[in-house]
Amino acid sequence: MLSWDDFNAEEKPVTRQPVPPAAPQSSAATPAPQPAAAAPAARAEDAAGEPRDLRGSSDDPNDPLSRARSALKDMDVSEGLSELEGAAGRVQVDDKAMINCRADLNQLVPFKYDWAWQKYLDGCSNHWMPQEINMSADVALWKSADGLTDDERRIVKRSLGFFSTADSLVANNLVLATYRLITNPECRQYILRQAFEEAIHTHAYQYCIESLGMDEGEIFNMYRELPSVARKAAWGIKYTRELSDPTFNTGTVETDKALLRNLIAFYSVLEGIFFYCGFSQILSMGRRNKMTGVAEQFQYILRDESMHVNFGVDVINQIKLENPHLWDAEMRETTTQMILEGTQLEIEYARDSMPRGVLGMNANMMEEYLKFIANRRFAQLGLPEQFKGVTNPFPWMSEIMDLRKEKNFFETRVIEYQTGGSLSW
Repeated sequence: MLSWDDFNAEEKPVTRQPVPPAAPQSSAATPAPQPAAAAPAARAEDAAGEPRDLRGSSDDPNDPLSRARSALKDMDVSEGLSELEGAAGRVQVDDKAMINCRADLNQLVPFKYDWAWQKYLDGCSNHWMPQEINMSADVALWKSADGLTDDERRIVKRSLGFFSTADSLVANNLVLATYRLITNPECRQYILRQAFEEAIHTHAYQYCIESLGMDEGEIFNMYRELPSVARKAAWGIKYTRELSDPTFNTGTVETDKALLRNLIAFYSVLEGIFFYCGFSQILSMGRRNKMTGVAEQFQYILRDESMHVNFGVDVINQIKLENPHLWDAEMRETTTQMILEGTQLEIEYARDSMPRGVLGMNANMMEEYLKFIANRRFAQLGLPEQFKGVTNPFPWMSEIMDLRKEKNFFETRVIEYQTGGSLSW
């Protein structure tokens, strides 16, 4: 490796050796001057005066460079442009729509839905990775024979078993269905961000499972082998099966309603209800200074999922606003039924994962909490609440989601941090 001294070292002068004079030759023996042989990499100028490399300049059809030039010479630009999504021409704001839009989807601006772009920026500001969180205390507690009760271990396993698959299902739905069918570029930008966050969440669950030395086969197969987990997964899959078909397209009342049902299933139910029992159980454990590393990761994930739900609700309501004929009495009744089904499935899961009171909560309290959450989902979509008189038995969950929590920075990280590029200095 060079050091600074190498650059300051004095160069030694190079002594040139005198060249001895050539022996004189007779003029009769002097041959006529011959032109120098052409160098292998000789360059010439084409007709336009531009230098060109003489190598590969032949018209030999077996020469790769000649074939490439011939292909580009005959290329029809209009044929490629016709394959781009949306109609040609510069996009105006009024050309944009949430679904069935024919404007060029490759033109990000001008924005029509500023809220979608802001959510994308907020998501980028809140970036995190699982390895940043210390799991050493969790490992020691998990391996300790008397560190956790059987009921507490059951909760940790059930939560990781469901979430490790649920976020993969959500990501698959985003990539295979939602992104293709939402015809707005700024919303697509957030969907790409959300898909990446789902990958981070799946990574986080795998990181927890690996760190704790769990049986990976048991945890990752709960969505098939454990009834209370399998029923939730199967409920979500049925709403993405039709839309993941590459031949499925919107444009009719029937297909537009199928997309709307899919968005409601994944944003309002799967992410908006199915996640809340496990979240509250793990975060309650963290509040008791147990499994703090797992709880911290769930806190990051809850923050991300809250943004996902809010984005999805905005998309659903925008589709309703632009296509009021889709939000008829039948669709409202279907949506109500979907949220009620999701609530019941999550109540069943709560009773299975928490057969006895634990962590300051029990199945009856969880049922009331889930009905409280369901009422919020109804209200967000403009539907009447179905569970009258329920309240939130876990007010600390609202604090975790809605308030900035101060932490000892030397013990852990502040949850509401932002990346450096998004801070105001």
